[in-house]
Amino acid sequence: MSKIHPSAIVSPEAKISPGVEVGAFSIIENDVEIGEGTIVHNNVTIEAGARIGKNNIIYPFSVLAAIPQDLKFRGQHSQLVIGDNNTIREFVTISRSTIEGNKTVVGNNCLFMANSHTGHDCIIGNNCIVVNSVALAGHVVLEDYVVLGGLVGVHQFVKIGKNVMVGAHSMVVKDIPPYGLFSGNPLHYEGLNIVGLKRRN
Repeated sequence: MSKIHPSAIVSPEAKISPGVEVGAFSIIENDVEIGEGTIVHNNVTIEAGARIGKNNIIYPFSVLAAIPQDLKFRGQHSQLVIGDNNTIREFVTISRSTIEGNKTVVGNNCLFMANSHTGHDCIIGNNCIVVNSVALAGHVVLEDYVVLGGLVGVHQFVKIGKNVMVGAHSMVVKDIPPYGLFSGNPLHYEGLNIVGLKRRN
């Protein structure tokens, strides 16, 4: 059975699975689906088009399936699809797609730290870590096990390969191949991500 605080506003059209918790003053709009065991803390906004899997934890003041920050957007029907076992910390924003019928996608077992932004049409793989105040522009792709340090900015349409780690305060404006360490502005290669690769082994 779901546990929904009486001050939360939950659309009767939202599909809330058993075991979901919704905290005080959270808002869940219509056309939202939330899987079993997910915890939505207080003051969270989940907008129309969100599809959220199982056992996620969503912390206060986050906004999921936010309207895209794109001047071309005219209310098209689109989605944000989030997998299982993700942690989404305070003040995180993740936008839904800006294209009719398309999706912004987040995989499984990811950590989005406080104040990070994931733009419309991004594809985030599994086991990624997006550190505090990272900004991902639209259409960015993170493959599995990517770690982005604090305050990293990623330009639109950039793809970052598997097992990459990008150091704090860096700016990424071009695609990055897998398995490397990168940092700086302009970005430069620091060597193989040996620690990350050993952890995957």
